[in-house]
Amino acid sequence: MDTMIKNLIFDFGKVLVDYDFEAFFRKYIPDPERCLAFTPVIYNEKLQQILDREERPFEVIMEEWIEQNKQYESEIRYFNEHYPEIVTNEVEGMCELLTQLKAEGFKLYGLTNWCSKVHHTMAQFPIFKLLDGQIISSEEKVIKPEPEIYQRLFNKFNLKPEECLFVDDRAENIEGGRRLGMDGIVFKNAKQFERELRMKIQF
Repeated sequence: MDTMIKNLIFDFGKVLVDYDFEAFFRKYIPDPERCLAFTPVIYNEKLQQILDREERPFEVIMEEWIEQNKQYESEIRYFNEHYPEIVTNEVEGMCELLTQLKAEGFKLYGLTNWCSKVHHTMAQFPIFKLLDGQIISSEEKVIKPEPEIYQRLFNKFNLKPEECLFVDDRAENIEGGRRLGMDGIVFKNAKQFERELRMKIQF
């Protein structure tokens, strides 16, 4: 492998595994109007960032959220108790592709914004066994695209940014890596990612 890129860094959600908040809530909240009203109570940027950083335990954050949203206490408790069910499956084609890339000599790492319940997901889906290591925001108390989380990845695994390529479904997270010298690809699907990767490693 005569390329500068030796390490492939993967986001988890919408890159390695898929999740569906709306389907999860529909399953547990049969009333469509209540489901529609409740979904943004949980599925919003503010709460997701609090959970991803997890400066307090997940259950504590949930109790605080119940205090602020008393009318949805039962639904929030469902969310807390059944959280791993939000993740539905591996992203199509990615397990096979990662297996192939590993065989080609690439090192594979994870870099994800995710709460501590990510470990249920990692135990459930075989794709995570292909990773050589990972950095998880809730363990580091920093989140993408903050520079510190990328730096911790480089430091922990002794990686040079210019030898890494980051794959994430959000452009701002790719840009965060680029500011530290790590190139990236905004992920849409396995075929698009492989096509762009092959183009990059040809040169």
